[in-house]
Amino acid sequence: MKKLSVVVLGLFIVLVSSNIFAGEKWAELEAFHKIMSSTFHPAEEGNFEPIKTRIGEMVEAAGKLNTNPVPAEYNKQDILDAAKKLEADSKALEEKIKANATNEEIFKDLNVLHDTFHTIVGLCNPKEEHKDEQK
Repeated sequence: MKKLSVVVLGLFIVLVSSNIFAGEKWAELEAFHKIMSSTFHPAEEGNFEPIKTRIGEMVEAAGKLNTNPVPAEYNKQDILDAAKKLEADSKALEEKIKANATNEEIFKDLNVLHDTFHTIVGLCNPKEEHKDEQK
């Protein structure tokens, strides 16, 4: 059942991300997504090496969301606030990893980052977010 959930989540990410990235490209969000997916999914399976070795890249990618120009269609206060949270929480996770946090602590914080990323994705593509409500 857990593997099915991972597959479904992965498909959701691909579909939603392809819809966001099909419009005006937000290269920094796409770059962050690549790092998130390559660290989060292994952690779900108990492999924490990718997040431990790539947390610096994640912090850098989250920072670029806030320092590089945001495409006009995504330049909204709620998206900008979520991007700032993503950067702050990425830095906090980096500090925990450097302080030898347990895998359980790392995964808890990584889940928060993952949720914040999905908040941004949903805010960037509100049609997809509310699609189920229209049925």
